[in-house]
Amino acid sequence: MTRFIVVRHGETHWNLAARVQGHLDSELTPAGIAQADAIAQRLADEPFDVLVSSDLGRAHETARRIALRTGHAIRLDARFRERHFGAGAGLTYAEIDRAYPSAFTRTHEIDPDYAIPGGESRRAFQERVAEAFAALAAEEPGKRITVVSHGGVLGALYRHIHGIPVATPHRIAITNASYNALTLDGGRWTIDAWSDTAHLPDAAPFEET
Repeated sequence: MTRFIVVRHGETHWNLAARVQGHLDSELTPAGIAQADAIAQRLADEPFDVLVSSDLGRAHETARRIALRTGHAIRLDARFRERHFGAGAGLTYAEIDRAYPSAFTRTHEIDPDYAIPGGESRRAFQERVAEAFAALAAEEPGKRITVVSHGGVLGALYRHIHGIPVATPHRIAITNASYNALTLDGGRWTIDAWSDTAHLPDAAPFEET
């Protein structure tokens, strides 16, 4: 049995601008820094063994602020990066919807194997995320692992656990710096807490599709 606490990074400037980050980066806003510090304080009161972070800057900075409170070393791991949006990275969601209407499932079913030029398809991304968590559990069996990652990663993991088709719209709550607790036991996932914002009294809800 391996337990995970999965944290979405704190709010970034591009989050506020509704701009797609993908493998590009945007710094945390002052609110995002406060969010990272709040989840750090919560995790300081909850023992865990390993701290893993996506190697993208916004996740790494969130993890760094957690490490300052908990004393853990940070293990950077590219397997937990956000979906690669290729030529769409840096555009707003509205611009991507116009230029690449098959990229997102926000309003309609899409081809799960469609990829923006230079990017990653929805199916490939979900498979990468599921494999990353399964591999990490095998590498650290029986441990309690905190993973700092991205909204898309959490959404893909939620779909995988619940068997939600990759191509189908489905609203999933994924708030910046929220607390998400999951257990993987013999290949069976259990969600113990999802998008928990008890440490974020002013949190604005956010949903992925």
